Amino acid sequence: MAERGRPRKFDRQEALGRAMELFWRKGFAGASLSELTAAMGINPPSLYAAFGSKEALFHEAVSLYGRTESPEIWLAVEEAPTAREAFDGFLRATAFSFTQPDKPHGCLIVLGALHADDTGSEAVCAALRKLRADNVTDLAARLRRAVDEGELPAGTDCDGVAAFYVTVQQGMSIQARDGASRETLLAVADGAMAAWYGLTGGRPAAGSARDAASRPW
Repeated sequence: MAERGRPRKFDRQEALGRAMELFWRKGFAGASLSELTAAMGINPPSLYAAFGSKEALFHEAVSLYGRTESPEIWLAVEEAPTAREAFDGFLRATAFSFTQPDKPHGCLIVLGALHADDTGSEAVCAALRKLRADNVTDLAARLRRAVDEGELPAGTDCDGVAAFYVTVQQGMSIQARDGASRETLLAVADGAMAAWYGLTGGRPAAGSARDAASRPW
């Protein structure tokens, strides 16, 4: 029999994963301490001893989310041979990631905390806001590389185009949370990519079947 008052031992990483899913589903403010400890299978003293605070737990959960749930979204951005393929892959991978049947729909970075309130969430909101801004920066960098390589015209508004596609992705997150199907999100991705040449001033590659395909938008 365990000594009375001794904290229960638990798998920290497993508990963090459960906290991440609860934050993902309910947001920082919506996930109460009692719900977190129940999901993690620990008591409040153990939570504070292991993670320091609810805010610190959330930051660790966001870090875990970035390592485990979003890499495939950014893989195309890093590996695709052209910027257009990179952005197409980015949105299509988003449609799949945001509609996994066994996980909360949408994106923790987008939905986790949008407004600071009296729960002390100012730092949480600021951290997520920075991550969302970093996404724009990263996509803009991929566009600048395309300009340097001659794929896109020198006058391309890389920051504006990146902001547009991040806005589309964030909208996909909200749509997914509201119950939109994967097929609907893929159609949104196709519609956004139909705007590519108008936004960038680029031109379809000769003989590109995907670019020549007619779209309903």
